[in-house]
Amino acid sequence: MMEKIITRFGEVEYDPENLLHFPEGMIGLPQLKKFIVMPNKKKGPLFWIQSVDEPEFAFVLTDPTNFFLDYNIKTEESERKTLQMGKEDTIFVLVVVTVPQDHKITMNLAAPILFSPQTNRAMQVILEKSDYSTKTPLPGQDSK
Repeated sequence: MMEKIITRFGEVEYDPENLLHFPEGMIGLPQLKKFIVMPNKKKGPLFWIQSVDEPEFAFVLTDPTNFFLDYNIKTEESERKTLQMGKEDTIFVLVVVTVPQDHKITMNLAAPILFSPQTNRAMQVILEKSDYSTKTPLPGQDSK
C-alpha cells in the first residue's frame, strides 16, 4: 500500500516496504528514522534522501570514493549489529553533501553514513581521532 507525504519536491508517493531505516536517527536529529531514497533525475554521484518522519528534512548524499579514492573507514561489530548485517553482507559508506548558497559544495567526511542494502538500514557515525572534516570541499571547485 503506497503512502504519500508533501515535501520540497512536491507530493511524494512511496512504498513503506522500501524505506531506508536509521534506527538511531541522524546525528543531532535522533527523531529522523525513516527516509525515502529519491529517484535520481540527473545522472551523477549525488542523490537525495527524504525524511518521512519530518518532511521538511532532506539530505544530499554521495559515495565519497567518487571524489576521494583513498577514503576508507573500518566498521565496528556494534555498527554491523545495529544494521542487522550478516558477516558477508556488503556495507556502503555514504556522506552528507552540503550545497550552500555560494555553491561551494562540501562533504561531511567526519560523520559518514553506513548503509546495508541487505537490511535497508543505515546509521551515521562520528569518526573518532580522524583528520577528516565536516566541511571537506568537493575537489576541483574554483576557490573564488
